[in-house]
Amino acid sequence: MTNIGVLASGRGSNFQALLAAQNRGEFPGKLVVLISDKPDAGALSIARENGIKAVAILPKDFPSREAHETAVLKALEENSVELVCLAGYMRIVSGTLLNIFHGRMLNIHPALLPAYPGLHGQKQALTNGAKVSGATVHFVDEGCDTGPIIIQAAVPVEENDTEETLSARILKEEHRIYPMAVRLYCEGRLKVENRRVHILPPGQKKGEGK
Repeated sequence: MTNIGVLASGRGSNFQALLAAQNRGEFPGKLVVLISDKPDAGALSIARENGIKAVAILPKDFPSREAHETAVLKALEENSVELVCLAGYMRIVSGTLLNIFHGRMLNIHPALLPAYPGLHGQKQALTNGAKVSGATVHFVDEGCDTGPIIIQAAVPVEENDTEETLSARILKEEHRIYPMAVRLYCEGRLKVENRRVHILPPGQKKGEGK
């Protein structure tokens, strides 16, 4: 059973989706702590209501980003976290966390990466006249939404779409594919070679077979 920590800044819909998937037994992992950089994040309330440790670690309380991330790292380690999932975490993760959780940190992004990284991926797609958008789960690296891609889901852009309507349809796919990626990680079925993520067959783990 893999201990999972979630970092979130907002309402927590992807955290809620992971929690629901856990409760349905869709992956061999356990959500053990929710950490937010916002004191009023909805994700904190969801965690508390479901008996999951909820911790607010606010950047303004620390003299530097490194000091803030050190506090986040301490909270993760105190809860024996093995996998970190970013779920609407609106901060760029730096080396303080990545040095420890390299290859053990996932993110969900509302676009088909590498197109439209950063903020407002849905708005970027509409502004550029994209015919297809979607969602991506990827490993986190030092860049902004640049890590190796695990799973993607395509969402057609409709003629009358607004940022809100497109976001709502993409969000449904986010909620579907994030638990899938977590399951593959917990089962040891994700192997990264030259930035390409290979999904191993059921029952086979990294380091087994050819």
